[in-house]
Amino acid sequence: MIRTIHTSLHDRLARAEALPALSLLAVITGLLAGVVILAFRQMMEGMQEWIVPGTAGEGYEQLSLTMRIMLPIIGGLVIGGILQWARSIPLGVTHVMERLAYHQANLPLRNFLIQFVTAVFAIVSGHSVGREGPAVHLGATSGSLLSQRFRLPDNATRTLVACGIAAAIGASFNTPLAGVIFAMEVVLMEYTIASFAPIILAAVSATALTRLVYGDSPAFIVPPIELVSVAELPYMVLLGVVVGAAAALFIRSIRHFSESLTTLPIWQRTTLAGILVALIAIPFPQVMGIGYDTVNSALIGEIGIWLLLGISLAKIIATTGVLGLGIPGGLIGPTLVVGATVGAAIGAIGGTLVPELSSSPTLYALIGMGAMMGATLHAPLAALIAMLELSANPNVLLPGMLAVISAGLICSELFGQRAIFLTLLKVRGLDYRNDPITQHLRRIGVTAAMDRSFIVATPTITYQTAKTVLDDEPNWILYQDDKQPLTLISAADLASQTQRLREDAQTDKTDIDEIDIVLNDIPAASRIRPLIISSRATLQDALTQLNQLKDRSVYALCIVVRGDAGSERLTGILTRRDIENYYQI
Repeated sequence: MIRTIHTSLHDRLARAEALPALSLLAVITGLLAGVVILAFRQMMEGMQEWIVPGTAGEGYEQLSLTMRIMLPIIGGLVIGGILQWARSIPLGVTHVMERLAYHQANLPLRNFLIQFVTAVFAIVSGHSVGREGPAVHLGATSGSLLSQRFRLPDNATRTLVACGIAAAIGASFNTPLAGVIFAMEVVLMEYTIASFAPIILAAVSATALTRLVYGDSPAFIVPPIELVSVAELPYMVLLGVVVGAAAALFIRSIRHFSESLTTLPIWQRTTLAGILVALIAIPFPQVMGIGYDTVNSALIGEIGIWLLLGISLAKIIATTGVLGLGIPGGLIGPTLVVGATVGAAIGAIGGTLVPELSSSPTLYALIGMGAMMGATLHAPLAALIAMLELSANPNVLLPGMLAVISAGLICSELFGQRAIFLTLLKVRGLDYRNDPITQHLRRIGVTAAMDRSFIVATPTITYQTAKTVLDDEPNWILYQDDKQPLTLISAADLASQTQRLREDAQTDKTDIDEIDIVLNDIPAASRIRPLIISSRATLQDALTQLNQLKDRSVYALCIVVRGDAGSERLTGILTRRDIENYYQI
């Protein structure tokens, strides 16, 4: 009889139709990611309080010269030892994007643990890195592990990974909407209506949880701001041009360091990174740590022009150096420091030259932050939303839009720089495919397109058995014995064979019921050697597996559900034509 499979939650998730269930899983992911981010911040800030007490972890400038030199070097050596023991496993946002593109969004627990520990050491020891990149990895892994635990299809896993990313950014900056846009614009690089609701719920859940602990204050103290005159808008374009050049320098520099000294053991590279930070921290101690205290000082105009420019250049070199040499930290926080200092410097210069047209330095610093973030990540919408949520003032949008777009165009078109995470993937020899067909097929599980109308038969069947089988109107017949590989034929081919045998029996006047049908006697052109693929896979995974075959005559896949004990249960048949049908949906 034909095998029938009842529609289950797994099948609905494969079609992205189980929005209530996916939304519930998104809330769980958001809470889980929020707990992880809280633990990450508590451990990091607790250790910072021990090193620089009474400064909320941002007082590295108060350390003695000896401590400013020794701390990052020791930190680099410890981190290198951990990574050497772990065999330099990949970490951070680029690791998340790689797993999304090449490994069905399955993120390992081991990398999660190494990221947690090494990122804490990196930030605490004063390296010029941010916490958002590691937070994205930790949040994404929270969603991935939850999906793996419940054996959800890979397209649902991608959504939960995006939920974890949005939750991590929302919890880190207290900006839930910016977290949503970041997840979809920077990492997934796609916008889908079905994904918005779960990702929003995850971001809200995580942000609400962190607000219970840290309150509802944003990451930065932003005084009231207002654009004095529309005559300043051309100057905002100039600000975008300067920031775009800084973003291009940042991307080119991190690529240079990533391609340098690659033959050295990882512990030597991270130790060199510590030495680099130590040397830069002698004249510019502001480069140590995340640097949010420097951002707050720039926002309220407490830093002079030349010091602002010096900090911005020093921060670019220190950050790209340590990240390129292998320190596992984030780069979003440092780009905000660079953007704030460059923006504040441009604002101060404008205020000196034309005082009557100059807005407050806060406005320029805030717009510089958004422009730097947008140009570096190639994520203008995420940058604009971040500026809006950080300032709680819509007046920032008009000048911000000009500066963000100007910076993005200068970075990408004039200097030819790709988004920084895509650049880092390319350095590792990887490419992130994101064409519309690939996006569409990644959102659909194989169980949504497979044919469930099949039977499993023995290689030789009687005529009466064949007739019974065909009466049930299956589409496929699957058979295998000890000497034959798994073989698939269409039911139409079996029907044609039985028709020929019936005609031959009438001619020879033999008893048709005594005739056995050997399925291998059916013409070879009708027989298919199918491949096996997991029911969790997406249509993109299935198409990739078919396209990698040298023998293009193999165009069918057997979909199997894998159990805990290694057992496999066949659940459907998927052909290349089934996949291609989804191109047109």
